[in-house]
Amino acid sequence: MRKDHRPYFLKQLYLRLQKRYGAHFISPQLQSLGQGTTFMKPWHVQIFGGPIHIGDYATIIASSDKKVRISVWPQSQGKGVVHIGNYCMLCPGVRISAADEIRIGHSCMFANNAYITDSDWHDLYNRVITGRTAPVHIADNVWIGDGTIVCKGVTIGENSIVGAGAVVTGDIPANTVAAGNPAKVVKQLDPGRPVTTRAHWFDQPDRLFSAFDAYDKEMLKNNRIMDWVRSLFFPSKID
Repeated sequence: MRKDHRPYFLKQLYLRLQKRYGAHFISPQLQSLGQGTTFMKPWHVQIFGGPIHIGDYATIIASSDKKVRISVWPQSQGKGVVHIGNYCMLCPGVRISAADEIRIGHSCMFANNAYITDSDWHDLYNRVITGRTAPVHIADNVWIGDGTIVCKGVTIGENSIVGAGAVVTGDIPANTVAAGNPAKVVKQLDPGRPVTTRAHWFDQPDRLFSAFDAYDKEMLKNNRIMDWVRSLFFPSKID
């Protein structure tokens, strides 16, 4: 639809439902979950295994056709952990699968269908065992593009960007842009230019959330429940 026809109160009920669902069904599956995390359509977020840690003010967006999956399948006892820092964003279709260790810094962004794994998951010759594993470390403020695959043993440096569709099999240094299969550095970022991060975006979280609420009130103030029902069952070009 071109327009959100929901009345303001209905959207507020929906947001509360999402929050309660996340607290009731997702939070207990995590080793730790920071304050202020937002799950959008949390019924499409799938968690398996542990320990899994998610920091403060993360934003996790899922959809019916692109679920977000975070899983730990330990290679051996004492192995297997996923640690996601503060202010990170996971878009629909993101998959994070650990057998050893995946550590993601603060303010990182993962676009649709990104896949991060620290394991081959099957050996070349013995296909009933996990295969080779090696930790993945992603530093602060990294941006992983649409459909990117980050493979075992990779370290990605601070502020770096990995272009859409890349396959990362080796380390990416800080403050660079990498692309391709296998991913190679194609550009250096200007070290003299300041970088605005998601941490800056959440610098005053109460003020930010109040601004979102004020925007909703203004945009939805004239919506009526009957118009919303009509738009669901009898959509037209004005919707």
